[in-house]
Amino acid sequence: MDEQRQVVADEEPGYGIGAVARRLGVPAPTLRTWNLRYGVGPSRRSPGGHRRYDARDLWRLEEMNRLIRSGIPASDAARRVLRIEVVPSAPPAEQGREPEREPEWPAPKGIPSLEADRPPGVPTVAMLARAAMMLDSGAVHDWIGAALARHGVLWTWERLVMPVFETICRRQSESGASIEVEHLFSDRLMAALIGLTERPARPAGPRPVLLACAENDLHSLPIYALAAALATEHRVETRVLGARTPYPALADAMRRLGPSVVFVWSQLPETGDPAPLASLPVLRPPSLVVAGGTGWWDGLPASIPRVASFQDAITRVVAAALA
Repeated sequence: MDEQRQVVADEEPGYGIGAVARRLGVPAPTLRTWNLRYGVGPSRRSPGGHRRYDARDLWRLEEMNRLIRSGIPASDAARRVLRIEVVPSAPPAEQGREPEREPEWPAPKGIPSLEADRPPGVPTVAMLARAAMMLDSGAVHDWIGAALARHGVLWTWERLVMPVFETICRRQSESGASIEVEHLFSDRLMAALIGLTERPARPAGPRPVLLACAENDLHSLPIYALAAALATEHRVETRVLGARTPYPALADAMRRLGPSVVFVWSQLPETGDPAPLASLPVLRPPSLVVAGGTGWWDGLPASIPRVASFQDAITRVVAAALA
């Protein structure tokens, strides 16, 4: 009888708790706890009376899961996600746009293949992609760490990370699978990058660089990669506010930190309205606002440069931070 009720529930509109648990890799009892304790749960009932998760619920849960994994307490993560109102009408894997796992700043054309010239101790793209496909989180973490330690952030991003993402994207495009591979690879990459964003022992510039995603933009991997490169390879102190940073919060952070540079990332057109950038506070001494990512619309203020590549971003930010 219980199995029959579950089959009926799974066939009703929306998402049942079992399907959501499998999608996120979060146990169903944990999802029930989030609902009971923090109010982050299903927001609708099916005609059969079953509680169902809709698209907004899924986005909130995915964001809460990401925040908790990054070290934020569950109560704080819940408060953040409950403020999310504007989300796409379908979960990320079901939309026709570029998925979140495809960060911009692709590798420049003409870089030799790592497959043909692999440095000792560093995996080939095929090896790292295979470990991700097998959900071998330990191997993925160790190999990304080895590449970062041996060759730095920019090299690892262009020669290893981006080709692996392209492999995962191609696999998902062909089969509709690999969501779990994307999540695992992104999680291990994020963990490795966050570990490199600590304040340098002797910062090269007098003021930090502030990095954030545009409001409602989820694609935070590029700004963590930039922060890691700035800290480890140029001794530039950074502060990363992460995904979906409301512009009022960004403005408050600017006033409190007085940063030399404010780097704002927009990957998708729906997050690329330049108007809020023009309303950011004018500080003394001034902060250079830099726009990164392909989401920005035309019409950026003349005072706000837009960078087109990882190397361009590093060059522009370092020059301003050390001026």
